[in-house]
Amino acid sequence: MSQGDRNIGTMYGSADSGTFRGLPACRDLNALEADIALLGVACATPYRSVGAYCAEAPAAIRAAMAHDSATVSHYDFDFGGPWLGTGGARAVDCGDLAVDENDAAGNREKIRAAVSTVLDRGAVPVILGGDDSVPIPMLQAFEGRGRYTLLQLDAHIDFREEVDGERFGLSSTMRRASELASIERIIQVGQRGVGSARPADYEAALAHGVKFVSARAIDAKGIGQVLDLVPKDAEVLIAFDCDVLDPAIMPGVIGRAQGGLDYWQAAGIIEGVAERARIAAFDLVEFMPARDVGGLGALLAGRILAYTIGVLARAKR
Repeated sequence: MSQGDRNIGTMYGSADSGTFRGLPACRDLNALEADIALLGVACATPYRSVGAYCAEAPAAIRAAMAHDSATVSHYDFDFGGPWLGTGGARAVDCGDLAVDENDAAGNREKIRAAVSTVLDRGAVPVILGGDDSVPIPMLQAFEGRGRYTLLQLDAHIDFREEVDGERFGLSSTMRRASELASIERIIQVGQRGVGSARPADYEAALAHGVKFVSARAIDAKGIGQVLDLVPKDAEVLIAFDCDVLDPAIMPGVIGRAQGGLDYWQAAGIIEGVAERARIAAFDLVEFMPARDVGGLGALLAGRILAYTIGVLARAKR
């Protein structure tokens, strides 16, 4: 064994099972029997200029969390007990959806259909992306199922009508969400610096009723102001873009922006939402392995996903 292969998980007896943190595998969504279903989605609608820049993310994040596979029953201080608690919640890894960088429309339909199947089977979908356009078809799967609050954590507002003629790309996620009848409110958290949005895009978001809580506002006044915007007992869809985090702890993103959230702020928002409402879906996007440093970003992205699954398991209990 090389020095680089040694980590604390080796001492615990962890091994790479090919699933997230050693979860049981479920490769047939039509046979899904679980409360929480993790599904990898490498890309949806990539722009020609950047391609499928997060295609390796699902594999990289699963590999980073492999060292934890033997510790899922250990005491986790972030939860005050084992990862999935003691309530019998069932979480599975459904593998990666087969997508094609050159067939964006086909990708979107596959994602929408897969998430729809997960919902029909009674599980909460947790999407392991993948590029920033992945949430659009995920959200479309909720059409006709009720009314939802969409909580986006992101350095950028993604409210462009189109970019180079593409209306379903990474810069248009929240604009497309605003057009869905099932989305009754949008809360966007963590904005800072400069992104693709022009002043008119920001004004369009405000006109639609979007509530913004910038990263600077969170630094000044805490996460309580975010949670106050989430109606009690609402059904909440969380779209988590890794660039909402400070690049000092999350370097592996395409759009680094200084001054982002730290781990506890992000975790506190997720847990706080679960305490006052119901998380109906969660997606994590824009982890870019090619820009990571020493695997730190992959480990953090994996921990955010693990934390969310742990929170969902306790909510089920």
